[in-house]
Amino acid sequence: MVQPLSISVTFDEFIEWLPESSECRYELRRGVIVEMPKPKGKHSKVAGFVNGKLFIEIERLGWPYFIPRECIVRSPDASSGYEPDVIILDEPELVNESRWESGSILTLGRSIKLIVEVVSTNWRDDYALKMTDYEALGIQEYWIIDYAALGGRQFIGNPKQPTLSVYALIDGEYEVQRFRRGERILSPTFPDLTLTVDEVVAAGQ
Repeated sequence: MVQPLSISVTFDEFIEWLPESSECRYELRRGVIVEMPKPKGKHSKVAGFVNGKLFIEIERLGWPYFIPRECIVRSPDASSGYEPDVIILDEPELVNESRWESGSILTLGRSIKLIVEVVSTNWRDDYALKMTDYEALGIQEYWIIDYAALGGRQFIGNPKQPTLSVYALIDGEYEVQRFRRGERILSPTFPDLTLTVDEVVAAGQ
């Protein structure tokens, strides 16, 4: 297994170091390389389920969007780099991404229509660090899928319950709607999407 560097590194140093093949995923967070296990089991199933539902909606609409197998989203200050669980890209906008063809690196929020993160034990990163960076990049829509109710009570209620949070960019800032069991998920990007929290939670069981 490749060992992460223990010193603070730049984004470009992280990209140069990043192994092409590994048992783990790696992200850069505020200059520190963080080792993350690749999604497995229920986490992987939920991400795959949502990926499939969004792909079907893109195909139905005939929009020029696609879901890449993998990519890295660079934070505005270049101190962090994230590999989302699901990401939808606007293909015509990629002509403005100078590092897309060479490294599947995204630096412009307008290239990204939607990002989805499935919560695991490092839930604070999804609700705080990534949310802040995605907002600063100008990414129009960000989902946090907390199907196992792992997040803090301020995010998913008390008592804790499975929650899907949809952050929509309004006048440069995220506004959040939280959806729970029995509710259909309302997406600004895909307003006709017929997907419920119950279906997402069931995918993780």
